[in-house]
Amino acid sequence: MIENLDPKQSWNLLQQNPEATLVDVRTKMEHTFVGHPPGAILIPWKEAPDWQLNLNFVAEVSKAAPNKSAPVLLLCRSGQRSLDAAKVLEEAGFQHLINIVDGFEGPLDENKHRGNIGGWRFHGLPWEQS
Repeated sequence: MIENLDPKQSWNLLQQNPEATLVDVRTKMEHTFVGHPPGAILIPWKEAPDWQLNLNFVAEVSKAAPNKSAPVLLLCRSGQRSLDAAKVLEEAGFQHLINIVDGFEGPLDENKHRGNIGGWRFHGLPWEQS
């Protein structure tokens, strides 16, 4: 089952459960230059410039989170790539998957800007840049 939690609920779960793993499925460029939550493990779902699926995604997540019953939280820009990645991990036997709704930057506002109406940074949660 895939659970949907907002960024604040996700941060609380990470603080309360030391077995939880936070996987950032965005590209290396997004992770590095846009920012990421502290402790997030970068495992891109797709990578620029060709946007091909990462064929090693499940294996890389399995290495980062070997206990398939422990929570694995998935973060992307807006919550779509992370949901797609969660579905594949569910098929691979992961039992406690969490899609972080609105992702790191949140949905587009009326001016087609992100970060103004939702997402990890919008809620003032800890983040850093590499």
